[in-house]
Amino acid sequence: MTAQHPEPRPEPLLPMPALTPEALRTAVERLTPSRVPAFVQDLVEATTNAQQTQSLAPLRAFVHTWGVFVAIQRYPSRAAHLRRLEELISAGVEDPTDAIAEIRRIHAEAEAEAGL
Repeated sequence: MTAQHPEPRPEPLLPMPALTPEALRTAVERLTPSRVPAFVQDLVEATTNAQQTQSLAPLRAFVHTWGVFVAIQRYPSRAAHLRRLEELISAGVEDPTDAIAEIRRIHAEAEAEAGL
């Protein structure tokens, strides 16, 4: 089966940070420095959209997206498993049903860890 649960994970590389742009940025810098430009771009866009729409919804979406990202990346084995599942789906060779279900499970687990 392509979407088996990975073995128990070791301790996370860092504790789950607060769900603030500053704390999430620090975590992204430590976990995946190459993703900092995307983080900054997303934050600028969310802030601009929040100002234009006079709504906090874009900032909430930003925090949700990056909170889940950090929760996943804190565990290298989970992040690697997610990448493998995404590659399996992208390849289009196998039925993606199990892989999609596993991706949803990973995201739900990360949301719970982040308190979302």
